[in-house]
Amino acid sequence: MKTVFEKSVKGRCGVMPAALDVERYDFDADRLRDGLVLPELSEPEVAAHYTALSKRTFGVDDGFYPLGSCTMKYNPKLNEEIAALPGFRDAHPLARADKMQGSLAVIDTLSAYLAGITGMDAVSLQPCAGAHGEFTAMLMVHAYHRSRGDEGRTKVLIPDSAHGTNPASAAMAGFEVVTLASAPDGSIDLADLRLKVGEDTAALMLTNPSTLGKFEKHVLEVADIVHEAGGLMYYDGANLNAVMGVVRPGDMGFDLVHLNLHKTFSAPHGGGGPGAGPVCCKAELAAFLPDPQVVRDKKGFRFGRSDWSVGRVSAFYGNFGVCLKALAYIVTLGGKGLRAAAETAVLNANYLREKISYFYPVGEGRCMHEFVLSMRKLRDETGVTALDVAKGLIDRGIHPPTMYFPLIVEDALMFEPTETASKETLDAAAAALKEIVDLAYTDPAALHSAPHNTPVGRPDEAGAARNPVVKG
Repeated sequence: MKTVFEKSVKGRCGVMPAALDVERYDFDADRLRDGLVLPELSEPEVAAHYTALSKRTFGVDDGFYPLGSCTMKYNPKLNEEIAALPGFRDAHPLARADKMQGSLAVIDTLSAYLAGITGMDAVSLQPCAGAHGEFTAMLMVHAYHRSRGDEGRTKVLIPDSAHGTNPASAAMAGFEVVTLASAPDGSIDLADLRLKVGEDTAALMLTNPSTLGKFEKHVLEVADIVHEAGGLMYYDGANLNAVMGVVRPGDMGFDLVHLNLHKTFSAPHGGGGPGAGPVCCKAELAAFLPDPQVVRDKKGFRFGRSDWSVGRVSAFYGNFGVCLKALAYIVTLGGKGLRAAAETAVLNANYLREKISYFYPVGEGRCMHEFVLSMRKLRDETGVTALDVAKGLIDRGIHPPTMYFPLIVEDALMFEPTETASKETLDAAAAALKEIVDLAYTDPAALHSAPHNTPVGRPDEAGAARNPVVKG
């Protein structure tokens, strides 16, 4: 497919600007860009080009998108319409608080809902993504211990099954990362935890359910161990969609939480964004939340500040449009609806897992909202790898699951069907996975060269990384 520059025809134009009705102003030559080349196309040519590009991609609205841990579920269009209401969409970020009472009310209302859902007391919507929320929470952990003169707490404990952003966020906040081993069933190894926790422990970062799709059955005991040592419990809310409305992090013993609004509460983050990663915390940590905070007094809503705050972590107040979508999602579903969404996500994951269990080893026990397969047996017997299976799914109209994560599972594929997948979709996915297994034993070469029916076939993985070609 030609690029828009290759389609350019000199002199062709897609707009007819009105005649200049103000005095012409000529900028100084040193302020002008030299050699700028823009494509010249008619409006129909521009529309055709970008429509053709859109047909070459696969998004969450195109079909089954079981990207494990990323929660790529359907985004109700109602939420998009609400976020696009002119009063919200056209608000200026520098407007005075007394001119933005509606927007501040949205922030206050959503914060109250999120506090209730998580079992926390205070919320900041400033962080713009999950990892940004993690980093903000770690800054709060650091500030909390510093405020108490507890300077010796320099270590953060993180399970070996955690998202890779956890250790990165802790390290960026100035902590030393200590890895906790997993028990054979995927839970935290309590003996290893007791060995490594101590007076230097600042916090434990835990995703529950874990990236293995397992609920941490020892979570209350884990919290007791960390708290007795003087550390804080941090909840990575990436997988809250499996338990929202069922159990609250605050009731599990966690002190602070980040949430991925763009995953759990609508607006999946395809294409890299935008996201929102609010931080919720218990009352004793509220003073450390980012400034400014929205507060309410007799005159309405205003911005307040705290002397102990970690400071501003976003230029304004986070990705407000994503927060609007999340509020619309929560209000539309209500408490019972949120619980039903979580229960359906868990049901769908277990249904698909059981459907494929006789030809893909899935381990013991039930899963939560996602599950991880190891392609080791298939690879050893046929030479077909997790990557080959993923490429084979593309040929069958299914977006690949997450590959080679978590790292503690060899040749891993992580599936998350989400609550928006129908039974028919799950049955079709199971049939496609069985077809791939059968093909692996009869014609593995067909999978080694997959996909075959896409605009771009399989690239040389190493070559593509070292010498990317960004035009097709």
